Amino acid sequence: MKIIKVEGGLMIKSWSDVLEVGALEQARNLARLPFAFRHISLMADAHQGYGMPIGGVMATEDVIVPNAVGVDIGCGMCAAKTSLHEISVDALKKIIGEIRRRIPVGMNRHRDRQDPVLMPAGNTDIIVDREYGHALHQIGTLGSGNHFIQFSMGSDGHIWVMVHSGSRNLGKQVADFYNRKAVELNDRMRISVPKAWDLASLPINSAIGQAYQIGMTYSVDFALANRKLMMNRIAEIVYDTTGGTFDEMINIAHNYAKLESHFGKNVIVHRKGATSARDGEIGIIPGSQGTASYIVRGKGNSESFQSCSHGAGRKMGRKQAERTLNLEEEKKRLDDKGIIHAVRGVRDLDEADGAYKDIDIVIASQADLVDIIVKLDPLGVIKG
Repeated sequence: MKIIKVEGGLMIKSWSDVLEVGALEQARNLARLPFAFRHISLMADAHQGYGMPIGGVMATEDVIVPNAVGVDIGCGMCAAKTSLHEISVDALKKIIGEIRRRIPVGMNRHRDRQDPVLMPAGNTDIIVDREYGHALHQIGTLGSGNHFIQFSMGSDGHIWVMVHSGSRNLGKQVADFYNRKAVELNDRMRISVPKAWDLASLPINSAIGQAYQIGMTYSVDFALANRKLMMNRIAEIVYDTTGGTFDEMINIAHNYAKLESHFGKNVIVHRKGATSARDGEIGIIPGSQGTASYIVRGKGNSESFQSCSHGAGRKMGRKQAERTLNLEEEKKRLDDKGIIHAVRGVRDLDEADGAYKDIDIVIASQADLVDIIVKLDPLGVIKG
């Protein structure tokens, strides 16, 4: 960890060895917020985001910041160990083909509404109520971007399955609506935070602040329900194909805000592209589709607000990757490892190995935050 001092602001504590200029400037903006608490933490995978760096952790007093959560509220990882110790290429290709038939990917959704019993229970807000019917078509769907389903061989000798997905359009609608409300409120109240920082806030005890928390919480729960449904359907396909069964699913989210106690004070901890890593908590840190991923155990380090990275982290933007990476080289890298991958054309280069940081360096940089339990080497992947 290194400490970065900010004139007129809090310290930044960074587990990232190399920070792009944009991410560092965003972190400095966070450090100068009047409601930020103690210090700002940047995880080993930190890179520039919208308003707040991806891989950033910020605690606040009395306010919540929609853009410090992000648009894919509750996005996260789940993983399950299977009873299988090996799987043939033919069986894996058959499973992947069936998954593609049963789980919509990208912008696709289910043609028919899914059973409402699959949806989360609990309080809703006006945006969740408005989007509920659409969400019934989207639960159990992967989404696009960096979302994926991956089969891996674990260092424990078992085949593992991972799913990375979020709250689909439901979370985005909640995020966009309440960020607009926060901007309007901050304009009326003449809040001193520059509008260009994209860090408008809502008082947590105000009616609008409480409404956002309800919508955010429901979106987090929906994202988990979404991952559960996909994992259950994958488990059915794997069992029908191989007879293999799944252990209990591990789940960890990385875009949310939550009331927690740190340094003797109750604060709202915002994790945007960062996951909780409490002492003994089991988490998942994925690499790219051609590199290792890790099942980890948190150490509860207070300096990171008991957090760790949510993945390897991007080292270049999506458009930059499409412009600069060599398609044939990226395909060959995956082919040589025998991975069933999703890099087929130039547009897929945004999710190629070369677009991401070295996962092993990222893991080594946070040895004080997590311990490795299982290393997962990729066998086959479905990308959104």
